[in-house]
Amino acid sequence: MIRNRQQLWPWMIAGIGFVALVGAAGFRATPGALVEPLQREFGWSTGTIGFAMSVNLALYGVTAPFAAALMERFGVRRVTACAMALIALGSGLTIFMTQAWQLVMLWGVLVGLGAGSISLGFVATIGTRWFVKRQGLVTGVLSAGGATGSMVFLPLVASISESDGGWKTAALLVSGASLVTVPLVWLFFREHPADLGIPPYGADEVVPAPPVTGNAARLAVDGLKSAARTKPFWFLALGFAICGATTNGLVATHFIPAAHDHGMPTVHAAGLLALIGVFDLIGTILSGWLTDRVDSRILLAVYYALRGASLLVLPSLFGEAITGFMIIFVVFYGMDFIATVPPTVALCREHFGLSTGIVFGWVFASHQIGAAFAATLAGITRDSFGDYAPAWYVAGFLSIGAALLSTRIKRPSAEPRAEATVTA
Repeated sequence: MIRNRQQLWPWMIAGIGFVALVGAAGFRATPGALVEPLQREFGWSTGTIGFAMSVNLALYGVTAPFAAALMERFGVRRVTACAMALIALGSGLTIFMTQAWQLVMLWGVLVGLGAGSISLGFVATIGTRWFVKRQGLVTGVLSAGGATGSMVFLPLVASISESDGGWKTAALLVSGASLVTVPLVWLFFREHPADLGIPPYGADEVVPAPPVTGNAARLAVDGLKSAARTKPFWFLALGFAICGATTNGLVATHFIPAAHDHGMPTVHAAGLLALIGVFDLIGTILSGWLTDRVDSRILLAVYYALRGASLLVLPSLFGEAITGFMIIFVVFYGMDFIATVPPTVALCREHFGLSTGIVFGWVFASHQIGAAFAATLAGITRDSFGDYAPAWYVAGFLSIGAALLSTRIKRPSAEPRAEATVTA
Protein backbone atom coordinates (compact mmCIF):
# COMPACT_ATOMS: atom_id res chain seq x y z
CA MET A 1 0.00 0.00 0.00
CA ILE A 2 2.78 2.41 0.96
CA ARG A 3 4.70 1.41 -2.16
CA ASN A 4 1.68 2.13 -4.34
CA ARG A 5 1.29 5.52 -2.70
CA GLN A 6 4.92 6.34 -3.43
CA GLN A 7 4.42 5.37 -7.06
CA LEU A 8 1.07 7.13 -7.49
CA TRP A 9 1.62 10.60 -6.04
CA PRO A 10 4.50 11.73 -8.30
CA TRP A 11 2.51 10.78 -11.40
CA MET A 12 -0.60 12.46 -9.99
CA ILE A 13 1.38 15.68 -9.47
CA ALA A 14 2.74 15.38 -13.01
CA GLY A 15 -0.84 14.92 -14.25
CA ILE A 16 -2.05 18.07 -12.50
CA GLY A 17 0.93 19.91 -13.94
CA PHE A 18 0.02 18.63 -17.40
CA VAL A 19 -3.53 19.98 -17.09
CA ALA A 20 -2.25 23.36 -15.86
CA LEU A 21 0.19 23.59 -18.76
CA VAL A 22 -2.53 22.81 -21.29
CA GLY A 23 -4.76 25.48 -19.74
CA ALA A 24 -1.95 28.05 -19.73
CA ALA A 25 -1.20 27.27 -23.36
CA GLY A 26 -4.81 27.79 -24.42
CA PHE A 27 -4.97 31.53 -24.70
CA ARG A 28 -1.41 31.79 -25.91
CA ALA A 29 -2.55 29.81 -28.94
CA THR A 30 -5.43 32.13 -29.67
CA PRO A 31 -3.58 35.04 -31.36
CA GLY A 32 -2.34 32.93 -34.28
CA ALA A 33 -5.93 32.03 -35.18
CA LEU A 34 -7.30 35.55 -34.64
CA VAL A 35 -4.94 37.62 -36.79
CA GLU A 36 -7.39 37.75 -39.68
CA PRO A 37 -10.52 38.47 -37.56
CA LEU A 38 -8.76 41.30 -35.70
CA GLN A 39 -7.52 42.80 -38.94
CA ARG A 40 -11.05 42.75 -40.32
CA GLU A 41 -12.61 44.32 -37.22
CA PHE A 42 -9.97 46.88 -36.25
CA GLY A 43 -7.86 47.34 -39.37
CA TRP A 44 -4.62 46.63 -37.48
CA SER A 45 -1.56 45.63 -39.51
CA THR A 46 0.21 42.30 -39.21
CA GLY A 47 3.16 44.14 -37.65
CA THR A 48 0.93 45.72 -34.97
CA ILE A 49 -0.61 42.40 -33.98
CA GLY A 50 2.82 40.75 -34.20
CA PHE A 51 4.17 43.33 -31.72
CA ALA A 52 1.48 42.43 -29.19
CA MET A 53 2.40 38.78 -29.64
CA SER A 54 6.07 39.69 -29.20
CA VAL A 55 5.37 41.34 -25.84
CA ASN A 56 3.48 38.21 -24.82
CA LEU A 57 6.31 35.94 -25.89
CA ALA A 58 9.02 38.07 -24.26
CA LEU A 59 7.20 38.32 -20.92
CA TYR A 60 6.31 34.64 -21.14
CA GLY A 61 10.03 33.91 -21.18
CA VAL A 62 11.43 36.61 -18.88
CA THR A 63 8.86 35.77 -16.21
CA ALA A 64 9.96 32.12 -16.07
CA PRO A 65 13.09 32.41 -13.88
CA PHE A 66 11.38 34.80 -11.45
CA ALA A 67 8.33 32.52 -11.33
CA ALA A 68 10.64 29.57 -10.57
CA ALA A 69 12.14 31.59 -7.70
CA LEU A 70 8.67 32.55 -6.48
CA MET A 71 7.75 28.87 -6.50
CA GLU A 72 10.80 28.15 -4.36
CA ARG A 73 9.87 30.97 -1.98
CA PHE A 74 6.05 30.79 -1.77
CA GLY A 75 5.15 27.42 -3.27
CA VAL A 76 4.21 26.05 -6.66
CA ARG A 77 0.52 25.78 -5.79
CA ARG A 78 0.04 29.46 -4.93
CA VAL A 79 2.01 30.76 -7.89
CA THR A 80 0.27 28.42 -10.35
CA ALA A 81 -3.25 29.21 -9.13
CA CYS A 82 -2.62 32.96 -9.29
CA ALA A 83 -1.09 32.65 -12.75
CA MET A 84 -4.10 30.77 -14.14
CA ALA A 85 -6.42 33.42 -12.71
CA LEU A 86 -4.32 36.13 -14.38
CA ILE A 87 -4.56 34.38 -17.75
CA ALA A 88 -8.33 34.12 -17.38
CA LEU A 89 -8.56 37.83 -16.53
CA GLY A 90 -6.38 38.92 -19.43
CA SER A 91 -8.18 36.79 -21.99
CA GLY A 92 -11.65 37.69 -20.73
CA LEU A 93 -11.04 41.44 -20.82
CA THR A 94 -10.06 41.37 -24.50
CA ILE A 95 -13.72 41.45 -25.49
CA PHE A 96 -13.82 45.09 -24.34
CA MET A 97 -10.74 46.33 -26.20
CA THR A 98 -10.98 48.96 -28.92
CA GLN A 99 -7.36 50.17 -29.29
CA ALA A 100 -4.10 48.48 -30.23
CA TRP A 101 -2.46 49.42 -26.92
CA GLN A 102 -5.16 47.46 -25.11
CA LEU A 103 -4.25 44.43 -27.20
CA VAL A 104 -0.65 44.85 -26.05
CA MET A 105 -1.64 45.21 -22.39
CA LEU A 106 -4.04 42.25 -22.36
CA TRP A 107 -2.53 39.76 -24.79
CA GLY A 108 0.99 40.98 -24.21
CA VAL A 109 1.32 41.90 -20.54
CA LEU A 110 -1.36 40.12 -18.50
CA VAL A 111 -1.45 36.85 -20.40
CA GLY A 112 2.32 36.94 -20.93
CA LEU A 113 2.96 37.25 -17.19
CA GLY A 114 0.42 34.57 -16.30
CA ALA A 115 1.54 32.06 -18.92
CA GLY A 116 5.19 32.75 -18.14
CA SER A 117 4.60 31.64 -14.57
CA ILE A 118 3.44 28.22 -15.82
CA SER A 119 6.00 27.52 -18.49
CA LEU A 120 8.93 25.19 -18.93
CA GLY A 121 10.52 26.35 -15.66
CA PHE A 122 7.44 24.85 -14.02
CA VAL A 123 8.17 21.63 -15.94
CA ALA A 124 11.76 21.55 -14.69
CA THR A 125 10.64 22.15 -11.09
CA ILE A 126 8.20 19.23 -11.10
CA GLY A 127 10.65 16.88 -12.81
CA THR A 128 13.50 17.72 -10.44
CA ARG A 129 11.49 17.63 -7.19
CA TRP A 130 9.30 14.60 -7.75
CA PHE A 131 11.37 12.24 -9.92
CA VAL A 132 14.81 10.67 -9.70
CA LYS A 133 14.11 8.05 -12.36
CA ARG A 134 12.14 8.79 -15.54
CA GLN A 135 13.03 12.51 -15.37
CA GLY A 136 13.51 12.71 -19.12
CA LEU A 137 10.20 10.99 -19.84
CA VAL A 138 8.28 13.19 -17.39
CA THR A 139 9.88 16.33 -18.77
CA GLY A 140 8.92 15.23 -22.27
CA VAL A 141 5.29 14.55 -21.35
CA LEU A 142 4.87 17.87 -19.50
CA SER A 143 6.62 19.84 -22.23
CA ALA A 144 4.38 18.24 -24.81
CA GLY A 145 1.35 19.20 -22.71
CA GLY A 146 2.16 22.89 -23.00
CA ALA A 147 2.96 22.91 -26.70
CA THR A 148 0.30 20.42 -27.75
CA GLY A 149 -2.33 22.19 -25.66
CA SER A 150 -1.64 25.39 -27.56
CA MET A 151 -1.95 23.62 -30.89
CA VAL A 152 -5.12 21.62 -30.26
CA PHE A 153 -6.98 24.75 -29.19
CA LEU A 154 -6.38 26.32 -32.61
CA PRO A 155 -9.00 24.54 -34.76
CA LEU A 156 -11.69 25.23 -32.15
CA VAL A 157 -10.66 28.87 -31.76
CA ALA A 158 -10.41 29.37 -35.52
CA SER A 159 -13.80 27.75 -36.10
CA ILE A 160 -15.51 29.84 -33.41
CA SER A 161 -13.86 33.05 -34.63
CA GLU A 162 -15.27 32.45 -38.12
CA SER A 163 -18.77 31.73 -36.76
CA ASP A 164 -21.47 34.16 -35.64
CA GLY A 165 -19.96 34.29 -32.17
CA GLY A 166 -16.70 35.64 -33.55
CA TRP A 167 -13.33 36.02 -31.86
CA LYS A 168 -14.87 37.37 -28.64
CA THR A 169 -16.60 34.06 -27.98
CA ALA A 170 -13.31 32.26 -28.59
CA ALA A 171 -11.53 34.53 -26.10
CA LEU A 172 -14.19 33.91 -23.43
CA LEU A 173 -14.02 30.16 -24.01
CA VAL A 174 -10.28 30.08 -23.35
CA SER A 175 -10.69 32.37 -20.35
CA GLY A 176 -13.16 29.92 -18.83
CA ALA A 177 -10.90 26.95 -19.57
CA SER A 178 -8.03 28.64 -17.74
CA LEU A 179 -10.22 29.55 -14.77
CA VAL A 180 -11.47 25.98 -14.31
CA THR A 181 -7.95 24.74 -13.55
CA VAL A 182 -7.52 27.03 -10.51
CA PRO A 183 -9.46 24.86 -7.98
CA LEU A 184 -7.83 21.70 -9.34
CA VAL A 185 -4.35 23.06 -8.61
CA TRP A 186 -5.33 24.58 -5.27
CA LEU A 187 -7.02 21.48 -3.88
CA PHE A 188 -4.80 18.65 -5.07
CA PHE A 189 -1.29 19.93 -5.77
CA ARG A 190 1.52 19.31 -3.24
CA GLU A 191 4.89 21.04 -3.06
CA HIS A 192 7.40 18.28 -2.21
CA PRO A 193 7.29 14.48 -1.80
CA ALA A 194 8.44 15.06 1.80
CA ASP A 195 5.12 16.83 2.47
CA LEU A 196 3.49 13.42 2.01
CA GLY A 197 6.24 11.50 3.78
CA ILE A 198 7.36 9.73 0.60
CA PRO A 199 10.60 9.74 -1.42
CA PRO A 200 10.79 11.07 -5.00
CA TYR A 201 9.91 8.53 -7.69
CA GLY A 202 12.81 6.12 -8.07
CA ALA A 203 14.44 7.00 -4.73
CA ASP A 204 14.47 5.04 -1.48
CA GLU A 205 14.74 7.82 1.09
CA VAL A 206 12.54 10.80 1.90
CA VAL A 207 14.35 14.01 0.95
CA PRO A 208 13.50 16.92 3.29
CA ALA A 209 12.33 20.03 1.50
CA PRO A 210 15.23 22.50 1.48
CA PRO A 211 14.61 25.63 3.56
CA VAL A 212 14.32 28.69 1.36
CA THR A 213 14.60 32.23 2.63
CA GLY A 214 15.24 35.60 1.09
CA ASN A 215 13.86 37.59 -1.79
CA ALA A 216 12.56 35.68 -4.82
CA ALA A 217 14.02 38.22 -7.24
CA ARG A 218 17.38 37.84 -5.53
CA LEU A 219 17.23 34.07 -5.96
CA ALA A 220 16.52 34.48 -9.68
CA VAL A 221 19.29 37.03 -10.22
CA ASP A 222 21.82 35.01 -8.22
CA GLY A 223 20.95 31.97 -10.32
CA LEU A 224 21.69 33.93 -13.49
CA LYS A 225 24.96 35.36 -12.16
CA SER A 226 26.21 31.93 -11.20
CA ALA A 227 25.19 30.20 -14.43
CA ALA A 228 26.41 33.03 -16.68
CA ARG A 229 29.99 32.30 -15.62
CA THR A 230 29.86 29.01 -17.51
CA LYS A 231 30.07 28.30 -21.24
CA PRO A 232 27.35 25.59 -21.24
CA PHE A 233 24.80 28.16 -20.09
CA TRP A 234 25.52 30.45 -23.05
CA PHE A 235 25.52 27.63 -25.60
CA LEU A 236 22.20 26.38 -24.22
CA ALA A 237 20.70 29.88 -24.05
CA LEU A 238 21.70 30.85 -27.60
CA GLY A 239 20.50 27.54 -29.00
CA PHE A 240 17.21 27.84 -27.16
CA ALA A 241 16.76 31.42 -28.39
CA ILE A 242 16.91 30.06 -31.93
CA CYS A 243 14.53 27.28 -30.88
CA GLY A 244 11.99 29.86 -29.73
CA ALA A 245 12.40 31.95 -32.86
CA THR A 246 11.74 28.95 -35.11
CA THR A 247 8.75 27.58 -33.16
CA ASN A 248 6.63 29.91 -31.00
CA GLY A 249 7.79 33.08 -32.70
CA LEU A 250 7.51 32.04 -36.32
CA VAL A 251 5.50 28.88 -36.91
CA ALA A 252 2.99 29.08 -34.04
CA THR A 253 2.35 32.79 -34.71
CA HIS A 254 2.62 33.13 -38.49
CA PHE A 255 1.93 29.74 -40.05
CA ILE A 256 -1.82 30.38 -40.35
CA PRO A 257 -1.58 33.84 -41.99
CA ALA A 258 1.26 32.57 -44.23
CA ALA A 259 -0.91 29.69 -45.44
CA HIS A 260 -3.83 32.09 -45.90
CA ASP A 261 -1.61 34.26 -48.13
CA HIS A 262 -1.43 31.32 -50.52
CA GLY A 263 -5.19 30.83 -50.59
CA MET A 264 -5.59 28.19 -47.88
CA PRO A 265 -8.69 28.70 -45.66
CA THR A 266 -7.85 29.75 -42.09
CA VAL A 267 -9.63 26.78 -40.54
CA HIS A 268 -7.64 24.35 -42.72
CA ALA A 269 -4.36 26.03 -41.79
CA ALA A 270 -5.32 25.91 -38.11
CA GLY A 271 -6.02 22.21 -38.53
CA LEU A 272 -2.51 21.69 -39.88
CA LEU A 273 -1.05 23.57 -36.92
CA ALA A 274 -3.12 21.41 -34.58
CA LEU A 275 -1.77 18.33 -36.34
CA ILE A 276 1.75 19.64 -35.67
CA GLY A 277 0.70 19.67 -32.02
CA VAL A 278 -0.43 16.06 -32.15
CA PHE A 279 2.86 14.88 -33.58
CA ASP A 280 4.69 17.18 -31.19
CA LEU A 281 3.12 15.21 -28.34
CA ILE A 282 4.52 12.00 -29.80
CA GLY A 283 7.91 13.50 -30.64
CA THR A 284 8.47 15.20 -27.29
CA ILE A 285 7.54 12.13 -25.26
CA LEU A 286 9.85 10.06 -27.47
CA SER A 287 12.55 12.69 -26.95
CA GLY A 288 12.11 12.37 -23.18
CA TRP A 289 12.53 8.61 -23.44
CA LEU A 290 15.67 9.05 -25.56
CA THR A 291 17.05 11.66 -23.15
CA ASP A 292 17.16 9.01 -20.43
CA ARG A 293 19.35 6.88 -22.75
CA VAL A 294 21.28 9.04 -25.28
CA ASP A 295 23.78 11.89 -24.95
CA SER A 296 21.64 15.05 -24.79
CA ARG A 297 24.15 17.06 -26.83
CA ILE A 298 23.80 14.66 -29.75
CA LEU A 299 20.01 14.79 -29.52
CA LEU A 300 19.98 18.60 -29.60
CA ALA A 301 22.30 18.77 -32.60
CA VAL A 302 20.17 16.29 -34.54
CA TYR A 303 16.89 18.02 -33.65
CA TYR A 304 18.08 21.48 -34.65
CA ALA A 305 19.63 20.26 -37.93
CA LEU A 306 16.46 18.42 -38.96
CA ARG A 307 14.32 21.44 -38.08
CA GLY A 308 16.50 23.68 -40.21
CA ALA A 309 16.13 21.37 -43.20
CA SER A 310 12.34 21.27 -42.84
CA LEU A 311 11.98 25.06 -42.63
CA LEU A 312 14.11 25.60 -45.73
CA VAL A 313 11.65 23.59 -47.84
CA LEU A 314 8.45 24.95 -46.26
CA PRO A 315 7.95 28.00 -48.56
CA SER A 316 7.61 25.70 -51.58
CA LEU A 317 4.85 23.68 -49.89
CA PHE A 318 2.23 26.40 -49.34
CA GLY A 319 -0.79 26.40 -51.64
CA GLU A 320 -4.58 26.58 -51.74
CA ALA A 321 -4.96 22.87 -51.03
CA ILE A 322 -3.29 20.60 -48.48
CA THR A 323 -0.85 18.38 -50.35
CA GLY A 324 0.88 15.18 -49.37
CA PHE A 325 4.20 17.02 -49.12
CA MET A 326 2.68 19.49 -46.66
CA ILE A 327 1.43 16.59 -44.55
CA ILE A 328 4.95 15.14 -44.55
CA PHE A 329 6.27 18.51 -43.34
CA VAL A 330 3.64 18.66 -40.61
CA VAL A 331 4.55 15.18 -39.34
CA PHE A 332 8.29 15.78 -39.58
CA TYR A 333 8.30 19.27 -38.08
CA GLY A 334 5.72 18.33 -35.45
CA MET A 335 7.89 15.48 -34.15
CA ASP A 336 10.69 18.03 -33.73
CA PHE A 337 8.66 21.03 -32.50
CA ILE A 338 9.78 21.06 -28.84
CA ALA A 339 11.68 17.79 -28.74
CA THR A 340 14.59 20.05 -27.71
CA VAL A 341 13.16 20.59 -24.22
CA PRO A 342 13.96 17.25 -22.48
CA PRO A 343 17.66 17.22 -23.50
CA THR A 344 18.00 20.93 -22.65
CA VAL A 345 16.54 20.37 -19.16
CA ALA A 346 18.79 17.33 -18.75
CA LEU A 347 21.89 19.37 -19.63
CA CYS A 348 20.84 22.08 -17.17
CA ARG A 349 20.41 19.43 -14.50
CA GLU A 350 23.83 17.93 -15.26
CA HIS A 351 25.61 21.28 -15.14
CA PHE A 352 23.61 23.20 -12.49
CA GLY A 353 22.19 20.59 -10.12
CA LEU A 354 19.71 21.89 -7.54
CA SER A 355 19.49 25.22 -9.37
CA THR A 356 17.96 23.55 -12.44
CA GLY A 357 14.52 25.18 -12.09
CA ILE A 358 15.87 28.75 -11.92
CA VAL A 359 18.70 28.29 -14.43
CA PHE A 360 16.42 26.60 -16.94
CA GLY A 361 14.01 29.47 -16.35
CA TRP A 362 16.71 31.83 -17.69
CA VAL A 363 17.46 29.51 -20.61
CA PHE A 364 13.76 29.48 -21.37
CA ALA A 365 13.71 33.29 -21.13
CA SER A 366 16.19 33.35 -24.02
CA HIS A 367 13.84 30.99 -25.89
CA GLN A 368 10.99 33.45 -25.60
CA ILE A 369 13.12 36.51 -26.36
CA GLY A 370 14.09 34.78 -29.59
CA ALA A 371 10.42 34.04 -30.19
CA ALA A 372 9.49 37.67 -29.56
CA PHE A 373 12.02 38.96 -32.09
CA ALA A 374 10.85 36.41 -34.67
CA ALA A 375 7.16 37.24 -34.19
CA THR A 376 7.78 40.94 -34.85
CA LEU A 377 10.39 40.57 -37.59
CA ALA A 378 8.33 37.99 -39.47
CA GLY A 379 5.34 40.36 -39.39
CA ILE A 380 7.52 43.22 -40.66
CA THR A 381 8.91 40.93 -43.37
CA ARG A 382 5.38 40.13 -44.52
CA ASP A 383 4.40 43.82 -44.57
CA SER A 384 7.59 44.80 -46.44
CA PHE A 385 7.87 42.01 -49.03
CA GLY A 386 4.30 40.77 -49.21
CA ASP A 387 5.57 37.27 -48.45
CA TYR A 388 6.88 35.30 -45.47
CA ALA A 389 9.45 33.35 -47.52
CA PRO A 390 12.57 35.27 -46.35
CA ALA A 391 11.58 34.59 -42.72
CA TRP A 392 11.36 30.83 -43.33
CA TYR A 393 14.78 30.73 -45.00
CA VAL A 394 16.49 32.71 -42.23
CA ALA A 395 14.89 30.44 -39.61
CA GLY A 396 16.19 27.36 -41.41
CA PHE A 397 19.79 28.55 -41.43
CA LEU A 398 19.57 29.71 -37.80
CA SER A 399 18.43 26.23 -36.78
CA ILE A 400 21.49 24.71 -38.42
CA GLY A 401 23.57 27.21 -36.43
CA ALA A 402 21.90 26.02 -33.23
CA ALA A 403 22.93 22.45 -34.09
CA LEU A 404 26.55 23.58 -34.25
CA LEU A 405 26.23 25.37 -30.89
CA SER A 406 24.93 22.18 -29.29
CA THR A 407 28.05 20.27 -30.29
CA ARG A 408 30.18 22.80 -28.36
CA ILE A 409 28.68 21.90 -24.98
CA LYS A 410 31.20 19.94 -22.94
CA ARG A 411 30.38 17.16 -20.55
CA PRO A 412 29.71 18.24 -16.93
CA SER A 413 33.00 16.83 -15.70
CA ALA A 414 34.90 19.25 -17.93
CA GLU A 415 33.64 22.33 -16.09
CA PRO A 416 32.69 23.05 -12.46
CA ARG A 417 29.00 22.83 -11.67
CA ALA A 418 27.42 26.21 -10.96
CA GLU A 419 24.61 26.28 -8.42
CA ALA A 420 22.68 29.32 -7.26
CA THR A 421 22.33 29.88 -3.56
CA VAL A 422 18.90 29.41 -2.01
CA THR A 423 19.43 31.79 0.84
CA ALA A 424 19.66 35.53 0.92
